[in-house]
Amino acid sequence: MSTLNDLWTKGGQSPWLDNLRRDWIRDGELARWLDRGVRGVTSNPSIFQKAITGAAVYDEQFHSLMAAGTSVDDAYWELVITDITDALAILRPVYEESNGLDGFVSLEVAPSLAHDTAGTVRAARALHDRIAQPNLYVKIPGTAAGIGAIRDVVAGGGSVNVTLLFSVERYDEVIEAYLSGLEACDGPLDQVSSVASFFVSRVDGEIDKRLTAIGSPEALALRGKAAVANAQLAYGLFLERFRGPRWDALAGRGARVQRPLWASTSTKDPSYPATLYVDTLIAPDTVNTMPEGTLEAFEASGTVARTADADLVGARQIIEQLQAVGIDLADVTGKLEADGVASFATAFDELIASLQQMADDLTRRV
Repeated sequence: MSTLNDLWTKGGQSPWLDNLRRDWIRDGELARWLDRGVRGVTSNPSIFQKAITGAAVYDEQFHSLMAAGTSVDDAYWELVITDITDALAILRPVYEESNGLDGFVSLEVAPSLAHDTAGTVRAARALHDRIAQPNLYVKIPGTAAGIGAIRDVVAGGGSVNVTLLFSVERYDEVIEAYLSGLEACDGPLDQVSSVASFFVSRVDGEIDKRLTAIGSPEALALRGKAAVANAQLAYGLFLERFRGPRWDALAGRGARVQRPLWASTSTKDPSYPATLYVDTLIAPDTVNTMPEGTLEAFEASGTVARTADADLVGARQIIEQLQAVGIDLADVTGKLEADGVASFATAFDELIASLQQMADDLTRRV
């Protein structure tokens, strides 16, 4: 048994792969990750930008789409949906073996919809209708506008990966949207699934800069501690919200908990351990989606132990200490949400521009 398998069997946490490339689908690399213990896959516009831009493996399909008169925007979705559909087939045995707990592949709605509730609902439903696989998660940003979309998509029986979560307060709104959606759903609740993607390392990236600027010994001593404490408090909220009479009524109808998913878990500061955002956030009913480098680091040196809720009092104290030295956590998480939406939008726009350039080059050759 590998350490990744131990993470699931002993720690109750599902390790997922935060990357997707067509060559991995075709050459068996994705399947090999499953053999090593990976139980799901996440993608986002930045991942597809890196995968598609300049990769010859996409050329044949793209050229065929252009020859058929497909628009560049539609060609993007054809390329992406092909990868997602093929990955879903590879992950389907994990979905079946786990009785629908794992084996999911995530596909995000267009970043331009981050502040458009109705547009997000239409796009999410269209993706579920078009792909029509039970192990598809449609990713919806956890923005203010996304809250209503999450509720409506879940109420319609759609499975959702809520992305770009940074604050415990917004996470609470997301949980409420999920619960309300389940209560409004007329279909079988055991077919509805969701994860809430709480971004981790970006919190330290922003707060560490602010702590360094403050420069006091008290501030500098808090570097590298904010992100883990913030995520641990999110797990504490998960434990609170998914218990009691309201949840029991939904569970009686077959509902599944909305598992916290730790995203952005590679360390950006080289002075921090490579597995910092894995070792400290292990607990039952959680997911950690990791790029391949972090998965390999955890395989090599990770420690499987229940840590996410081992010291919630200490996590709260760290947040209080951050406030005492002048860190406005609400300002930090608001900035990170806006930056995250903008980053995905930029990646999407750059990819569309690259595809347009490829289309223009093909036209000139004719």
